[in-house]
Amino acid sequence: MSQDFILETRSLVKAFKGFTAVDDVNLKIERGAIHALIGPNGAGKTTVFNLLTKYLTPTSGTLLYNGRDITAMKPAAIARAGIVRSFQISAVFPHLSVLENVRVALQRRESNSFHFWKPVKVLDSLNDRAMELLADVGLTDFARSRTVDLPYGRKRALEIATTLALEPELMLLDEPTQGMGHEDVEVVADLIKRVSAGRTILMVEHNLHVVAKLADRISVLQRGAILTEGDYRTVSADPRVREAYLGVAADEPPVPASAPAGITNIAAGASA
Repeated sequence: MSQDFILETRSLVKAFKGFTAVDDVNLKIERGAIHALIGPNGAGKTTVFNLLTKYLTPTSGTLLYNGRDITAMKPAAIARAGIVRSFQISAVFPHLSVLENVRVALQRRESNSFHFWKPVKVLDSLNDRAMELLADVGLTDFARSRTVDLPYGRKRALEIATTLALEPELMLLDEPTQGMGHEDVEVVADLIKRVSAGRTILMVEHNLHVVAKLADRISVLQRGAILTEGDYRTVSADPRVREAYLGVAADEPPVPASAPAGITNIAAGASA
């Protein structure tokens, strides 16, 4: 495995009682890049994420991380190795403060999550680092706020902060802008770009404007298999991608103006 690639899958397969959800997927994630995994609903994107983090066990195939075979590793070991995932649904503690959420993640990193008998003041030693992380994601002014009271976009920013607290080398972001309004989408996209410095990001994302803005490389899944790969211009110009997203043949008329903006961009080969 080339040192240029932090993660590689070789002939990755996941079958469920005769249904093949992931079919011979070969991915190479370049170190330091933002790599997007896109495709129509049901294409197998989240299943691939579940395989990479070992929430599912591959039916066959190999996972390599920094040249090491991690196919048999457990999810906790995968996280300790430096692969950390955020989920589609914001995974934070709603009734803790924003600062407390980040401190919990820092405790996990330091392997002292269950030292309940220690005085609360012991956790104050984590405050400086927690505040640094909150500054990174623009949440300094919300440190003492209850998480449940945050707008949705800021909850996702907090989730990114708790992910960063685990010091990942490779971040897996599963639909980071799902359910957001336009303003929050732009804020979170800028945030992802900012925190990508010095680390690698693999993201599943439906918003193709975000993909075009952030991704250095894109892999398109269809029916569990890789359809095509490349930068946004290359992928968006591929007639097979248009057909996969829209269910129309490559030689059919252009997409009507009523189609979703991101899909129209892909069909037309435009760069957003």
